[in-house]
Amino acid sequence: MKRQMYRMALSGLAAATLAVVGAGSAQAQEEVYEFSIQTAVPNSSIYFGLVEDFADRLERMSGGRLQARVLPDGAEVQAFEILDAVSDGVVEAGYAWPHYWSGKHAAYVLFSNVPASTGMDQQTLMSWYYEGEGQELYTELTEEVMGYDTVPFLLQPMGPDPLGWFSQPFESMEQFRQLKYRAPPGIAGRTYNEMGVPAVAMPGGEIVPSAERGTIDAAEWIGPADDRALGLNNIWDYYYLQGLHQQTDVGELQFNKDFWESLPDDLKAIVETAVLASVAKTQHVNLRENSQAVQQYQEEGIQVRDTPEEYYTAFIEAQNTIIQDYLDDSEFFARVYQSQADFAEMVYPYHSRNLTLYNNLVREAAAARE
Repeated sequence: MKRQMYRMALSGLAAATLAVVGAGSAQAQEEVYEFSIQTAVPNSSIYFGLVEDFADRLERMSGGRLQARVLPDGAEVQAFEILDAVSDGVVEAGYAWPHYWSGKHAAYVLFSNVPASTGMDQQTLMSWYYEGEGQELYTELTEEVMGYDTVPFLLQPMGPDPLGWFSQPFESMEQFRQLKYRAPPGIAGRTYNEMGVPAVAMPGGEIVPSAERGTIDAAEWIGPADDRALGLNNIWDYYYLQGLHQQTDVGELQFNKDFWESLPDDLKAIVETAVLASVAKTQHVNLRENSQAVQQYQEEGIQVRDTPEEYYTAFIEAQNTIIQDYLDDSEFFARVYQSQADFAEMVYPYHSRNLTLYNNLVREAAAARE
């Protein structure tokens, strides 16, 4: 009789425990996590729209449990304050580019605008990040080297960036060196200066006014679609698509670490899946939007030209000189750079032949249609 009562008591306790656990699980699954994503772009940018698409995907995949408010540049903090703001919990998440933080540590540039001297292109960088050592090394930089309380993801591969817009055509490096050129700061700008190009850095909002005043003769920005939104096609008539200063260009999403760790595992998995979806979505949107923009430029009479061959040799030689200073100054920079160079060397024999295949099939397909 006592054993029967004991078993009944245990059964009752188990049922009560399951009821409590079940209620707790249901409550956890119903909890809504609202958060802000402070971006470094205006709401007119196609990349702002892609962050909004990411937020919408999170909400739909989570059944409304993840609700993100996407903020344009400056809504809560300015672009170059985003990383610190996310780490300090001022905002739960932020969107910018890793190279924005290169003033804090030079290695940040390696996760967005990889030096061309590594041999990496955009697809190679993304493969290295998600299937090589990239994500592990970026986490090490963020948490151990810099001590930030953030969790980073790369989600918007938008490169390569064109060489840019020019007030006059050029066919040699000698002619290029006569033009005052707006270039990105840091390694890219230093490389152009090493090449003898009088490159200057300035924010995007100053490019058009400077061009109108004749302060600069040429400028690069982001890509054909965003260049059009900035209005560069209304200033100059010569556009060169191939540039090496940002042959890779990747946007990132940084989450506050405390907020990230507050999410249940299923919501973390949803975020990670939405990030990979955003990678693919960005590639699709970039190809369509930029191709349409280039087509429109040509219809308007803008000359879309190929960059002279000698540019490539001059750029890589100059960049090798500049990069050596960074390799000597930082063991971590050197370790990441070598990892990228090794990965690029590994994929090149396969990847390059596929690109050759594409060039050949397009040429032959076009010839067959004529």
